[in-house]
Amino acid sequence: MIIPMNSAFRPKVNQIIAEEWAGPIVVTKGKAHDTSNADGFLAVEDGELAGYILYAVRDGECEILVLHSLLENRGVGSALINAVLRTAKERGCARVWLITTNDNTHAIRYYQKFGFALKGVAINAIAESMRNL
Repeated sequence: MIIPMNSAFRPKVNQIIAEEWAGPIVVTKGKAHDTSNADGFLAVEDGELAGYILYAVRDGECEILVLHSLLENRGVGSALINAVLRTAKERGCARVWLITTNDNTHAIRYYQKFGFALKGVAINAIAESMRNL
């Protein structure tokens, strides 16, 4: 079941992001995003967290900040992405986009299934983003 982010699961999501993503701050294109209060959706199965997606809408665009499926190959990630795509459409976003590292070929292929296209490769972008914080 996909539900909007809520206070019951927010502490668990924040804990996972701190442990696995070195969050709560994630940086994309030199902009810092505080994931601890970002909009998002949860995948919940049998009362347990199965995954989450966090996003930001601004200037008519929707950026996916974090996608994490705790249950691989069960449709969790797909359901979460589709929830964000629906939300972006409802909010009139002209574009939905995200950033991943260029060595994450599994994720790149996965996102392409949803119509995402590779727009560019930024050499040393992570190091550059960290310098600009």
